[in-house]
Amino acid sequence: MRIGVVGAAGRVGSRLVETILSSPGLELASCIVPARSRQVGQPVSSGGIAYRAADAAINARCDVMIDFSTPESTMALQALSGAKPIPFVIGTTGLTERQVRMLRVHARHRPMVMSDNFAAGSHCVEAIASMLSRSLPGAMSKKVEHRRLRRDGILEPPALSIPADRRTTDITEFHYDAGGVEVTLIHRVNTLAAYADGALAAARWLVETNPAPGLYTLAEAFLIHPTPGTTNHDTFSGRPL
Repeated sequence: MRIGVVGAAGRVGSRLVETILSSPGLELASCIVPARSRQVGQPVSSGGIAYRAADAAINARCDVMIDFSTPESTMALQALSGAKPIPFVIGTTGLTERQVRMLRVHARHRPMVMSDNFAAGSHCVEAIASMLSRSLPGAMSKKVEHRRLRRDGILEPPALSIPADRRTTDITEFHYDAGGVEVTLIHRVNTLAAYADGALAAARWLVETNPAPGLYTLAEAFLIHPTPGTTNHDTFSGRPL
């Protein structure tokens, strides 16, 4: 699978590059960085290619593109891609509602999987949280997110009452209080590599299932439309979500 990485010099992007280069069956097809970056033209470590600006790299022969850049770069690349059918995984955070609407327009030409958290299990937690919201309609609910990042890519423990030996990078908590019943869901991510691994799983799903053009969530990709040969069942009812 030939993969292009957008934001290749960023914290998650650089880990994607490392993982692709060290994984059999994966090939690094392009490394896209901002046009003003000092890394443009510089060789990628042991990759046999150089860092390129988007306008020079978009024509690379890729099976899928993974984008962990900035909202501005993400939107510019989509406009540059025009009607090309190449699938995209988008992990860029900070997109506005207007930008998401524009992504849906671009997704008429190609399938995209978009999420602000590609770490394994995040889509399952979101799905369970949605089920709880429907099952406990009168409950008070709250979603809390904590994130701290060290320069080495390990997220530092936020100021929470969690064990000191946990090097937690990202915590998402869902709290439900229905009076006589309280439910708390916690999803913890310990390294940025978890986001890279999840994005690669989404890329494989796009390439292996070849879905219709559209903007997909992780839940839609892995729970509603799983890769052929796999099963993803609702633990509570035994029925597909």
